[in-house]
Amino acid sequence: MELPDPVALAIPAFILLMVAELVWIRLRGRGEYEWRDTATSLVMGFGSTIAGLVSGGAVIASAYWLHQFAFLDLGWHWWVFALCILGDDLAYYAFHRSAHRVRWFWAAHVIHHSSQHYNLSTALRQTWTGFIALGFIFRMPLFLVFDPAMVLFASAINLVYQFWIHTEVVGRMPRWFEAVMNTPSHHRVHHATNPRYLDKNYAGMFIIWDRMFGTFEPERDDEPCRYGIVKNLGSFNVLWTAFHEWIGIAKDVRHAPTWAARWNYMVKPPGWSHDGSRDTSETIKARWAERQARLAAGAAE
Repeated sequence: MELPDPVALAIPAFILLMVAELVWIRLRGRGEYEWRDTATSLVMGFGSTIAGLVSGGAVIASAYWLHQFAFLDLGWHWWVFALCILGDDLAYYAFHRSAHRVRWFWAAHVIHHSSQHYNLSTALRQTWTGFIALGFIFRMPLFLVFDPAMVLFASAINLVYQFWIHTEVVGRMPRWFEAVMNTPSHHRVHHATNPRYLDKNYAGMFIIWDRMFGTFEPERDDEPCRYGIVKNLGSFNVLWTAFHEWIGIAKDVRHAPTWAARWNYMVKPPGWSHDGSRDTSETIKARWAERQARLAAGAAE
């Protein structure tokens, strides 16, 4: 079955929504655009599209090759589509969580987090090196159950859905919606560098996975989100944006004292170092928790 490309169909809506967001920010003052940052995001998005066209054939060929070993034939019923969308979102959660916990995957994903601003243009700040990072392997098990065309359609729906949650214009959604779906509030937490918010809310479409697997954190009115990465780039250079973490991995592997350290610089969490001289999200959160405990103890005295 031939299915439309949801991303291509959504592009006019993306443009209209960015214009509407910009007008709203100018009128109401909630949110921010920085033109150099926005330009970097747009160039990264364009480059990601080109990279996807170059590598997409290999991914699709792999998908159809794997599908010949499928152990189920569920057909094309509406409930199969629904199940595929749910399964694809779980696969995305697994990928996304790994992309924050394994430096090799992070090297591609960090691009999306590198903006210190949070608006709809940030959604377009996508990697050029996703194929090299092998992020597509997380969806491969789906091809043993669902038709590849259905999985690719579901993944495109997931990508389109995530566009609108990259904004500060939208506050909280109704409680029932926030309980099930990923929302701007939930995703602002994910993009924040506040210790409380680090490594939280990995959801694509459905926040239920974070609630189920213990990675959910609500946005707090008393703690505004600070966006970016722990060590911000300090540059709008698109080549540095695209490749800085790969360069960092190469340098660390080159200078590592042992083969074990070389391996760990690729597969341990971002910030890991063989001598413990750098911060990971765990050490940052641990220091923050200690400070909170001291403040609470001082307040109790």
